[in-house]
Amino acid sequence: MIVTIPLVLLLAGGLALLLRFKALGAGAAVVAALFGFYLADTDASDTVNQLVTAVTSALAGNDR
Repeated sequence: MIVTIPLVLLLAGGLALLLRFKALGAGAAVVAALFGFYLADTDASDTVNQLVTAVTSALAGNDR
């Protein structure tokens, strides 16, 4: 998946902004990050990767 690194940076930036503007507490941010790590180890990770790839391809206007 080509957009993995930028997408991770975008999500980290969004999480940082939520923390900065106090829309999300530090505890909730830790839980969100841990959820992501644990989700990556499940069978759902393939489905999530396919969904993200489909959405980014649609947003970029790339047809497969």
